[in-house]
Amino acid sequence: MEEFHKVRRLPPYVFEQVNRLKASARSRGADIIDLGMGNPDLPTPKAIVDKLCEVVRDPRTHRYSSSRGIPGLRRAQANYYARRFGVKLDPDTQVVATLGSKEGFANMAQAITAPGDVILCPNPTYPIHAFGFIMSGGVIRSLQVEPDDGFIPALERGIRHSIPKPLALILNYPSNPTAQVASLDFYKEVVAFAKKNDIIILSDLAYSEIYFDGNPPPSVLQVPGAIDVAVEFTSMSKTFSMPGWRMGFAVGNERLISALTRVKSYLDYGAFTPIQVAAAHALNGDGADIAEVRDIYHKRRDVMVDAFSRAGWVVPAPAASMFAWAPIPEPFKHLGSLEFSKLLIEHADVAVAPGVGFGEHGDDHVRIALVENEHRIRQAARNIKRFLASSAKQPNNVVPLAAHR
Repeated sequence: MEEFHKVRRLPPYVFEQVNRLKASARSRGADIIDLGMGNPDLPTPKAIVDKLCEVVRDPRTHRYSSSRGIPGLRRAQANYYARRFGVKLDPDTQVVATLGSKEGFANMAQAITAPGDVILCPNPTYPIHAFGFIMSGGVIRSLQVEPDDGFIPALERGIRHSIPKPLALILNYPSNPTAQVASLDFYKEVVAFAKKNDIIILSDLAYSEIYFDGNPPPSVLQVPGAIDVAVEFTSMSKTFSMPGWRMGFAVGNERLISALTRVKSYLDYGAFTPIQVAAAHALNGDGADIAEVRDIYHKRRDVMVDAFSRAGWVVPAPAASMFAWAPIPEPFKHLGSLEFSKLLIEHADVAVAPGVGFGEHGDDHVRIALVENEHRIRQAARNIKRFLASSAKQPNNVVPLAAHR
C-alpha cells in the first residue's frame, strides 16, 4: 500500500536503526553505554518536583489549562529574558508556552508556511528544524556554513538562487549537533540581512545555559530591532533537567507569536497546569539549579575529551551544549557515520548518534551526548581504546554490521 504524501517526504529515521541495534545488544546481555540520544540523565531539582506535588493536590488544576501558557508562566519567562539577556518582552503578546521547543518549531512551521515556501536551514542541524517545514509543504535550502565570515555570503547565494524568495532562516546556537556558538556581532549581521531581505528569523536557543568558557551565549533578540523579524525558542529540558515535562517557549515578534498561538489553540490545551506552575517556580529561582547542571556537564565534557583522546580518538572540546561533535577516526571515515556507529555498538558497547541523521553534511562526524556519569564515560573510552587497538591489528575482522546481513 502506498504511503501517505507527508510520510513519503520524510527519509528513513536514521536513529531508529541505531536504537534497534542497542535493543538487540542489550537483549543479549551487553552493557551498552548510551551516548547517543540527548536525553538528560540528571534528576529534576527537588524544589521543582516539590512545587509540582504541591499544586497537583488542588483539584482545580486538573481541568483544561491554557494553550498559550498560564499568565504566571509567561510572566516568568519574560522576567527570565529581562534578567538574562536584557530583553523586554510583553508576556501577553510576545510569549507563548510550548510543549518543548520541538513542538513549538513544528507548529510555527504549520502557522507560517505555504506550499513551496523556501526555508534557509543549516546542515547539519537538529531534524525538526528542517522536517517541521517539509511536513508543512515547505522546501529546504541547506546552508553548509559556520557562524563566521562565510555565513552572510551563503545567505546571499541562498537569496539569489531561490525561487520564490526564502521565507525564513533557521538559527541554532549553541548548535545541536555541532556545539558551535555565535557572537552578538554575528547576530547583528544576520538581523540586518533579514531586515534588508524581508526574511523571518527563527532561533533555537535550547542550550543557552549549558556553556563552559565563561561567556554566556547571547540571544538574537538582544540585537536592537531584532524583534521586528525574529522569534526565539527555548526549552526547560536541559536547563532544568526537565525533558519529560515537555515545557518550552517561543518569544519575540508579536505577529509570529500570534500566528503560533492561533494554530496551537486548535491543537492542544497546553501542558498540565501543575507542570506550568512548577516551571514558573523554576524560572523564578535564584539560578543555583542552572549553575549546578552546567557544572556537571562541564566536568563530563572535560573527562570525555581527555579520556577519548587517551583512547586514540581526538574529540574537539565543545564550548557549549551537552554534545561533542566528533570527527570519525580516519581509518573508519570511508564507512560514513551510520556504519561507524553500528561498529561502536557491536565492538565497543558504546552508542553514539550518526552525524548523517542531522543532514548529509554531517556524515563525517558523530554526535556524543554527555548523558552518562564520569565513570561511565571513562568506561566508554576504555571500550573504544580496545576496539581501536583491535581494528588496527586486524582491520579485516572489523566490518560494518550491514556486511553480515
